[in-house]
Amino acid sequence: MDPLDEIRRLIMRHTAGDDRRVIAEGVTIASVDRPTPPVAAISEPSLAIVAQGVKRTVLNGVPYDYGAGQYLVVSVDLPVIGQALKASPDEPFAVFSMTLRPAAIAPLLLETTAAGRPPAFTGMGVSDATPELLDPVLRLLRVADRPDDLRALARGYRREILWWLLSGDQGAVVRQIGLANGSLAHISRAIRWIREHYQEPFVIADLAGLCGMSASSFHRHFRAATSMTPVQFQKQIRLQAARTLLMTRPENVGEIGYFVGYESPSQFSREYRKAFGTSPGRDAAQLSATAQDAPGPRGPADEPA
Repeated sequence: MDPLDEIRRLIMRHTAGDDRRVIAEGVTIASVDRPTPPVAAISEPSLAIVAQGVKRTVLNGVPYDYGAGQYLVVSVDLPVIGQALKASPDEPFAVFSMTLRPAAIAPLLLETTAAGRPPAFTGMGVSDATPELLDPVLRLLRVADRPDDLRALARGYRREILWWLLSGDQGAVVRQIGLANGSLAHISRAIRWIREHYQEPFVIADLAGLCGMSASSFHRHFRAATSMTPVQFQKQIRLQAARTLLMTRPENVGEIGYFVGYESPSQFSREYRKAFGTSPGRDAAQLSATAQDAPGPRGPADEPA
């Protein structure tokens, strides 16, 4: 059997009756039998391999589509919009996801001297999965329902997956995640600060100091890692937070705008409409109506990648 076909079959078997399942630490599989609406999320450093169907992840208005046999790597926390584009009862969308942790990647960097070609954009990338990468994924899925084997072998399989990622087309991107003194690690400090303090104004010089960079160097590296300026990044975080709040408090549109950091209701409404295609009030009503319907199964659109 073709490895990708077996991966798809195992994902469908392991997610039967529950469209999303954590099978090991940091490893999730998911499936959905219909296209999903766009869902905003914060994507953490991760790998997503599509076994069937097509997924779209949008970063700052730029779509990244990846289908069966392709994978997406995300190297830093990014505000994205994800959806399953191609899925049906006959051919469900199926995806394997794994978090990419610096502590797991760093030791492997000592085993190779290949730094890889520096990527033009370091935040996100799509490539074709090699047979070497698919092999440990398949072996991990084969033991997913055998607890003793899983406990003994999962760590080794995850390590092997990381190794083949480092050896592949996105190796330079993955390598940066494990470099404690790399520019990506420094930029991650600013990203973390903005996520935790998204309601607060900031000064670029202060964020640059947090990262140990000059203001000009910080701005250049931040944009390379996220495709956004720090102000644009903060805006995306604020708008995603606002939309989440509107799902539970649809009657407090103005209050929510102030809560996430907007001083002007008109500015909040204008930027919300630009991001989501509708006004906050109208979107709140739609979100509330959707929440009252029977919830659909969780699927890959809920995954960060």
